[in-house]
Amino acid sequence: MSKHVAVLMGGWSNERPVSLVSGAQCAAALRRAGYQVSEIDVDRNIANVLLDLKPDVAFNALHGPFGESGMIQGLLELLQIPYTHSGVLASALAMDKHQAKIMLKAAGIPVTDHVVVSRPDAAREHVMAPPYVIKPIAEGSSFGVFIVKAGTSHPPQEILREDWNCGEEVMVERFIPGRELTCAVMGDVALGVTEIVTDLSFYNYEAKYAANGSRHIIPADLKPKIYDKVQKLSLAAHAALGCRGVTRTDFRYNEAAGEDGELVCLEINTQPGMTPTSLAPEQAAHAGHSYEELVAWMVEDASCNR
Repeated sequence: MSKHVAVLMGGWSNERPVSLVSGAQCAAALRRAGYQVSEIDVDRNIANVLLDLKPDVAFNALHGPFGESGMIQGLLELLQIPYTHSGVLASALAMDKHQAKIMLKAAGIPVTDHVVVSRPDAAREHVMAPPYVIKPIAEGSSFGVFIVKAGTSHPPQEILREDWNCGEEVMVERFIPGRELTCAVMGDVALGVTEIVTDLSFYNYEAKYAANGSRHIIPADLKPKIYDKVQKLSLAAHAALGCRGVTRTDFRYNEAAGEDGELVCLEINTQPGMTPTSLAPEQAAHAGHSYEELVAWMVEDASCNR
């Protein structure tokens, strides 16, 4: 009998729309791969839903806080339901960009200089010389991200909006010019390196998910030693935070900075998107894994105590 897989999707974070698309894509592919699938739009009654459903595996297609922060992972541990992606600690560390950078730096992985300040402090005056980036500590999909360009007279006041829902503290980090690179890890294997090119102001939510919002160049046109370095750093980041399953690590590469340029790790994503425009499935396909093979591998890799 085929495994019964509960695909957890939706939820209530800012990334709910992305999660619904990712979840629907994964559910359809798992059915094609021969699994019994239940799609669950997650709400705060999820523990009771799972107790009633009794799935063999939970496929975590949630994004954002709760889904990626270790909370749903802890619940699945309590319920003893094997689940995909990273465990409680790795998920919590990766979701907190400040703590993640501390861990990555300690592992010898190059990261940007940054400070953590309150929203009012970030809006009052420049806390570092422009250019710099302001971003929430625990959000994904570029929600709440602002790039403050050189010569800007004052910080963006939008971070003081009354409808802001991205946390009361923000990270301010040095802006790295250059190319946007990313590399997924599948188990203990680094997949291909992708360069992301967009005509928008930066790789924001629209660039990530709108049709034709960005172009993905795989394999990225890099010197072999830089390509190899991105893959090795992606594996090192995956290991440093204790990640499992599939992750994706994002980089900036300023090739004008010295002979080999400056390669900096921005963050690691423990639950990469699985939408039609997402990068991890594209990299898996480049490595010879169909979408169905990728999600089936994730289900078979699922466990507790991750």
